[in-house]
Amino acid sequence: MFEHLKNKSGIALFLVLWVLVLLSVIVGEFCHAMRTEVNITRNFKEMTESYYIAEAGLNRAVIELIKNGGKPFITTGDDQDAEANDKIRWRINVEIPPISYAGGQFEVQIENEYGKINLNRADQALFKMMLGRLDLEDTEKDVIVDSILDWRDEDDLHRINGAEKDYYLSLPNPYPCKNGDFDSIEELLLVRGVTSEIFHGGLKDMITVYPDTPSGEKGVNTKKAQSRVNINSAPSQLLLSFPGMTNDLVQSFMEYRKEKDVTSTADLFSILGEEVYQAVTPFITLETVPYYMIKSMGSIQGSRVKRGIQVLVKIDPKKEKQYNILQWIDRIE
Repeated sequence: MFEHLKNKSGIALFLVLWVLVLLSVIVGEFCHAMRTEVNITRNFKEMTESYYIAEAGLNRAVIELIKNGGKPFITTGDDQDAEANDKIRWRINVEIPPISYAGGQFEVQIENEYGKINLNRADQALFKMMLGRLDLEDTEKDVIVDSILDWRDEDDLHRINGAEKDYYLSLPNPYPCKNGDFDSIEELLLVRGVTSEIFHGGLKDMITVYPDTPSGEKGVNTKKAQSRVNINSAPSQLLLSFPGMTNDLVQSFMEYRKEKDVTSTADLFSILGEEVYQAVTPFITLETVPYYMIKSMGSIQGSRVKRGIQVLVKIDPKKEKQYNILQWIDRIE
């Protein structure tokens, strides 16, 4: 009889232990789920705050561009968020120091689009120069250049190395030739000869699709071919494509631009030297266009979360707001 009771007590103890283990697992899962929910909520909160800080940086950049008429050198001293911001120098095409705002900071970069190759306006020589440093055979470069020109022209007559609708309709996944302006730089991936490796291997950082001619060319046809780029706005990848440019020269030029822009041919001559200066002169200008790519990255203090916004904006004094948003990209980094 006592032995029978012992067996029952052992079974009861075993069941109690299993219940305790089960409850421990349930409590542990609940705690893990709550921690996960808390982390998700905190991340969402920090991402939202960072996003609006980034948007504040974007708005500030637009205000500075309007206030200074899109000039390449901007100095400001009216930020109310912190004394440290009173001496921030806003520069176009160079790094701008982080600016404190609402318990966090935003980092803004402003680029003038005339420092890139305009897919809709660039002439043949500019395209060939752009592809010069890419690791491609000459025949591949010729195919890409002629195919870009064929893609944007209005006829169906292909150039020697180009492609028109007969080529694109014969592909495994056929599509028509555009015969019109590019709507985005990503559209270049549809053009014969342009692979994803070429596009993402540096080409995308050298091109743009803004629609108008430089602001200084009044009364000209907006379809006029672009044969030059603004050397103050050109990214380092494009600078390396200029004839005679070396890594050391590009580095020296970028260091010069950290302090000030080139304002005369004499400045450029002193940096590059006579031989290189003569070689790059046919491809460069000091003019700008009213189109700016603004990148703003927001973050809050004590968090690793960042949110970024990239916007293509046109500064237009004729508009009521004096600017027009042409492209808006939300992105997380």
